[in-house]
Parts: sequence; C-alpha cells; structure tokens
Amino acid sequence: MAHYAFLDENNIVTEVIVGKDEHEDGVDWEQWYGDFRGQVCKRTSYNHNIRKQYAGIGYTYDAVKDIFIQPQPFPSWSLNDNSDWVAPVDYPSDGTFYYWDEDSLSWKQPAE
Repeated sequence: MAHYAFLDENNIVTEVIVGKDEHEDGVDWEQWYGDFRGQVCKRTSYNHNIRKQYAGIGYTYDAVKDIFIQPQPFPSWSLNDNSDWVAPVDYPSDGTFYYWDEDSLSWKQPAE
C-alpha cells in the first residue's frame, strides 16, 4: 500500500490518499491517479525514504528538489539549506523544554 498526494496549481497538497503500490500491475500509479483526477499527483511515504517527509494537507511540493516542505510554523521562521523551518534564534541547549514566542521572537519556558 502506498500513499499519494494531490497538488493544486500552487503545488500545495490538497489531499492524501492510500493507493496501489508503486508500479504494481506494471502501472505508474502516480501518473495514473494524476491523470484520473486531473491533478498533479506525487507519491509520499511514512518511511521518509522519498521526498524528504510524508506529505500532509497544506504542505508544499518543491519540484526542483522533489521534496515536500511542511507549512511555515511562524512568520519569523525561514527555510534552511535542508528545507527545514528554523527559528531566527537557536533553541537553547540546556535540556529544558521551551516553546517559541512569536511576539518576542524568543524561546520561553512554560509557566509552572
């Protein structure tokens, strides 16, 4: 069983379905599902072995890198060279849990 992501005209994932395994029955199912629906269709995998990560609704497909990119978590975050979102300030390395506070653009500890 394989999973397939359907893309809109902006390469945003609109739906993910379970389908036939790639090349099962000698068919290119990515192409077949895309033709059937009239949308671009790209295979995705929970095993993270293709296209960087499993696609979810709202993810973007980067056709140049042939990967799926998660939605931007906060307006201040940017993509690094690995196409991962990173905060403008590094996460503290003291072993304590922090959350991102977009208003102050900093990592904060939860109130106890």
